[in-house]
Amino acid sequence: MYVVLAVNLEGRKDVLGHWVGDGAEGAKFWTNVLGHLHARGVQDILIACVDELTGFKDAIHAVFPKVRVQRCILHQIRNSLKYVSYTEQDDFMRDLNPVYQAATREAAETALLTLSEKWSQKYAVAVRAWETNWTDLSAFFDFPYEIRRLIYTNNAIEGYNRQLRKVTKNKSVFSTEEAVRKAFYLAHRDIAANWTMPIPHWPKILNQLVLYFTDRIAI
Repeated sequence: MYVVLAVNLEGRKDVLGHWVGDGAEGAKFWTNVLGHLHARGVQDILIACVDELTGFKDAIHAVFPKVRVQRCILHQIRNSLKYVSYTEQDDFMRDLNPVYQAATREAAETALLTLSEKWSQKYAVAVRAWETNWTDLSAFFDFPYEIRRLIYTNNAIEGYNRQLRKVTKNKSVFSTEEAVRKAFYLAHRDIAANWTMPIPHWPKILNQLVLYFTDRIAI
């Protein structure tokens, strides 16, 4: 099940839909998802935080060409550690932390170079994933701290998914896709009932967004 969660210009979260897939989705599938959202009234997306789903970035730009894409740091870390020996993961993370925790893009790129020099010989795939995807992994450095903390990971969706899993963990099979959707809709209704307030510090964040996207936010 794939989830699209959004924050509107009032600072309020909402889930725009659930889509059932088989794990092999590509750009065509995601273009249909984004086209569906556009047809339902989503006029623009300022920043999209995504994981490494194949074809998702291309689909976003096909429907919303001005979107800034930020690749989820948390997913990238998990993916990298798959290629690092368990006994050296702590050491690897000590060198990786300065990459995404840096104050500026320049400092982050210096830390990435240090990581590469130390670990590329041993864990080339883990390091190369950061180098290859750096443009999307580092997009959050273009924004102030308050916006950065919103977009550098998919934490909001991770929390939402944990609550959805409570619905599925004791059920081994659903009879149809519609049965899944109905179960998730009922779960979502209970979860969203608690989303009564804007995200913290929203007025400050909105001011920053207006400054960065002057031509796309009506004041």
